[in-house]
Amino acid sequence: MAQKLKAFFHQYHYAIFAWLAIAVCVAVGIVFRVDEHIIGALVVLIGLLGQAFTLLLAGIGLLPVVGPFIAKVLALPFIWLINGIGYLVSLVAIKRGYSKDVISYRMATIALLVGITIGYILGKLV
Repeated sequence: MAQKLKAFFHQYHYAIFAWLAIAVCVAVGIVFRVDEHIIGALVVLIGLLGQAFTLLLAGIGLLPVVGPFIAKVLALPFIWLINGIGYLVSLVAIKRGYSKDVISYRMATIALLVGITIGYILGKLV
């Protein structure tokens, strides 16, 4: 177990540093009341450059039994496509004044994605 942890930290040391930098940027941004768009852009930039999102997916994959299945589902292009289309539709709907409907739509999309994930896991375990 210690060997696996050592190898994990050695492989993802940039990503761990990136998550620490993200936490610091968010905390400093909140304290100094920086615009949330700037904070979001910094988080995305640091996350992509530091491979922080890869570390998050690898951490999920370390969970016993269901972790690898969840990581596989989150890596499916279909899931990214559904979520991306959901965000685009949300942007258009908010611009047209349907902000209350967007909340129910996004909840339905999240329920669909969680259902697909649970179904995939149950299908692989059974």
